[in-house]
Amino acid sequence: MATTAKEPHVVIVGGGFGGLNAAKALRDAPVRITLVDRTNHHLFQPLLYQVATASLSPADIAVPIRSVLSRQRNVRVLLGEVTRVDLAGRRLVIDEDALDYDYLILAVGAANNYFGHEEWARFAPALKSLDEALTIRERMLLAFEAAEREEDPEARRRLLTFVVIGGGATGVEMAGAFAELARHILERDFRALDASLARVLLVEIGPRILQAFPERLSESAEEQLVSLGVEVVKGRRFRCIDAQGVEFDDGERLPAATVIWAAGVRGTPLARSLGVELDRIGRVKVAPDCSLPGHPSAFAIGDMAMLRDRNGVDVPGLSPAAIQEGRFVARCILGDLAGRPRGQFAYRDKGTMATIGRSRAIAKLGRLQLSGMLAWLAWLGVHVLFLIGFKNRFVVMFAWMWQYITFKRGARLITGHTARSALPAAAPALSPPTPRPSARGAAPPSLA
Repeated sequence: MATTAKEPHVVIVGGGFGGLNAAKALRDAPVRITLVDRTNHHLFQPLLYQVATASLSPADIAVPIRSVLSRQRNVRVLLGEVTRVDLAGRRLVIDEDALDYDYLILAVGAANNYFGHEEWARFAPALKSLDEALTIRERMLLAFEAAEREEDPEARRRLLTFVVIGGGATGVEMAGAFAELARHILERDFRALDASLARVLLVEIGPRILQAFPERLSESAEEQLVSLGVEVVKGRRFRCIDAQGVEFDDGERLPAATVIWAAGVRGTPLARSLGVELDRIGRVKVAPDCSLPGHPSAFAIGDMAMLRDRNGVDVPGLSPAAIQEGRFVARCILGDLAGRPRGQFAYRDKGTMATIGRSRAIAKLGRLQLSGMLAWLAWLGVHVLFLIGFKNRFVVMFAWMWQYITFKRGARLITGHTARSALPAAAPALSPPTPRPSARGAAPPSLA
């Protein structure tokens, strides 16, 4: 619909699930909408680990925001980063430009939490963006390339050791995908290297992995990981992460060329700059209608908000919750314009899921608890359903079906580096490869 300058101006910061659904819910409203994001694409974060492990390409799980909203005439999309918000003056700063608003919806997500050790980020990348996913994919593939040329057994073992820190859903999914990639896919492609020697460890400082799930499902997930060859390490803390690997509190050092951080999130710098009350990890404490206390024209939703709904439920940082919050806030704005009182948000729990590998997953859908193939099929259907755009659904479904049948992955490209300078360990001069034994149970060859 056409808009005029007299119509209320709604500014949405963030083009994730919450921001996009808020914008779509206001498509027929008499408002002007400006959606601001520092990237030009909507990203389906639950499948980032599949890009990181070479299952999918970036375009399979991302779509331009302008394309999603191209038919909605009351929306303008701006590429930029919001650096400051003046809640009292109803104004925000995008890079160097000021923008006034009548309503503000903040949906900027969360940041990686290294618990005061930001220096670890250099050696243990996290997984919140496409850039980080591609960095992880590159490090993993380069480790195999370096191991193919490495003749020293100890150096080769380090190159083939992959450590995932954090036993939540992201960590579990990453560990399972690493194990599958090493043992069923890359194993076929190398001649001087038995890729089944790859070692994948999942490190969780708590007593069990997937603590947000019932204990029975957590135990099932661990069993499924072990069946893939993942070593699950629980109840251990570490004091150092560097270029050589991980050092635990007891002094034990674990040499590893690839370390992935999946141990938690915290509020963004923008959340900390608002001058409002935050919880212990830096999320904005919002009122039951998702507004910032004392600022009814400003809302915070999704991962950046700490919200306890009208039923006393702490709303989790999941995409279904962000979608519900985005639509609820849009209804609040419509109610304000119509002179109706606002309600209070009530979260509808549609279940939680985590995939572990091919035909392996766990799912909690209300009182129903699933594991194994049934949970994996449920996970597959739900994730494809939530993808934005028919093309993305079709491409992802086809890619998964192809991988399931053939065990082949086509997104194993290393770009942007010269091969020698990018290897994670110095590679010796090339020598003729030692053939691998054809029998699966035969002893691996010595490369020394």
